[in-house]
Amino acid sequence: MSGFMAFLMSGILTFINLGWFTEFFYAWFRAYAYAHACAFPLVFIFAPLSRKLSFRLTGQ
Repeated sequence: MSGFMAFLMSGILTFINLGWFTEFFYAWFRAYAYAHACAFPLVFIFAPLSRKLSFRLTGQ
């Protein structure tokens, strides 16, 4: 899931910040590499925390 989210968000933000240009896909891939390098380890930190929080909020 972290890879898919990083892929979509990096593409959208690359387009918003730079617009469409000839090397758009290269810039997108580069942004994706950085985003996924951050997102993947953060999932291991925040997934258990968000799971605990959701269980507390829903009373399960």
